Amino acid sequence: MKHHDVVVIGAGSGNMVVGDSFAGLDVAIVEERRFGGTCLNFGCIPSKMLAYAAEVADTVRDAGRYDVDAELLGLRWTELRDRVFERIDADAAKGRAGREESDFVTVYPGHARFLAPTRLQIELGDESVAVEADQIVIAAGGRPTIPPPVVASGLPYETSDTIMRIETPPRRLAILGGGYIAAEFAHVFAAAGSEVVIVEQADQLLGPQDESVAEAYTELARHRFELHLGRELTKLEGNPGALRLLLDDGTTLTADTLLVAVGRTPNSDRLDLDRAGIGTHDDGRIVVDEYQRTGVEGVYALGDVCSPYPLKHVANREAEVVAHNLRHPDDLRATDHDVVPAAVFTDPQIASVGSTEQDLRDAARSYVAVSTRFADVAYGWAMEDTTGFCKVLADPATGRLLGAHIMGPQAATLIQPLVVAMTLDIDAQTLANRPYWIHPALTEAVNQALLQVER
Repeated sequence: MKHHDVVVIGAGSGNMVVGDSFAGLDVAIVEERRFGGTCLNFGCIPSKMLAYAAEVADTVRDAGRYDVDAELLGLRWTELRDRVFERIDADAAKGRAGREESDFVTVYPGHARFLAPTRLQIELGDESVAVEADQIVIAAGGRPTIPPPVVASGLPYETSDTIMRIETPPRRLAILGGGYIAAEFAHVFAAAGSEVVIVEQADQLLGPQDESVAEAYTELARHRFELHLGRELTKLEGNPGALRLLLDDGTTLTADTLLVAVGRTPNSDRLDLDRAGIGTHDDGRIVVDEYQRTGVEGVYALGDVCSPYPLKHVANREAEVVAHNLRHPDDLRATDHDVVPAAVFTDPQIASVGSTEQDLRDAARSYVAVSTRFADVAYGWAMEDTTGFCKVLADPATGRLLGAHIMGPQAATLIQPLVVAMTLDIDAQTLANRPYWIHPALTEAVNQALLQVER
């Protein structure tokens, strides 16, 4: 049986664990797909490259509102797709090659399963190899969840793993799900010329967002897409390229392509964790403590396979913590999940951090909620924006920020001063008055919201 000092399962954020300080060890990385993980190959990076192209197309299409004569001739999907994935695939290949050429890292291009707390069986095509390790890091990520009616149909469907590489945009794209993945791809493929229909069980899109954001985005989406909210798919039938979706209210929808975007499932169920005695939550996430340790000595986990925040920037932070703790067991660092921002790169952009208003209300927490419209600041005038806003939630006694939610252009960037303030415990009055805020930048919408908290 082959022995390694450290084995890392997964080469997404898991690949970040192995730095120069591991050079004196015998390290192995197990990856059955592509180096770079979901974010690089199937998720946030290529989807945002597509989303930016969609934003440019939308800007040209709407140029008339700025007294600019322009005509959108179309989005060249094949060229766009190839440009995106030529870069993505090259980066993934470079990452693998760098590890394969390393003199202290062994790459296993296969799938790992536990045999015991410190032993793994790695399936390499028609062969397999058993290995043991002093320390193991589980960074196996997650996968799209596929509901039973779709599985039972036997018909083809797309997920976030596959849809970005299709040959041509669908004529009519049905999206099952109403979360951030659905919102982003609805934006991309609408800009590419697809007719989009969304089926969502909840009564609003982006339900986990603050209620003001979810309500405002859903209302905008009603004018852009065909929405079927509060509805479930009961059956998928038809033929490839001519699908029929039967909903629980008797409605039948047609589409040539179905995108399933109902959520993601941790890959913990594919690792035989019970053989190692590694525990999981009810939703499948591996149980870890603040140091990213599982209940088994020497075994750590990070990223989507364990984290309550399935976000790349969270996985990267957890990877930094694990890297330190592997090398310094007597000086452990904890992962801080107190202030975690997130963004949805749809149209308009959405960004959030901290509590939603419904969170605070459900917790019977005293709070003040204030909002500033982009239309009320000078750069908002320049953009002719009529829907964007910044909402801030704060403690009325101390001015401490409890949450912030932005919908509108550049939201993912505009949220950052509020993230910093919450992380460093800067109150609204200090943040509003101590730094200069550039006039007439769009950040004035954030500043004006903070001044309302102060008042």
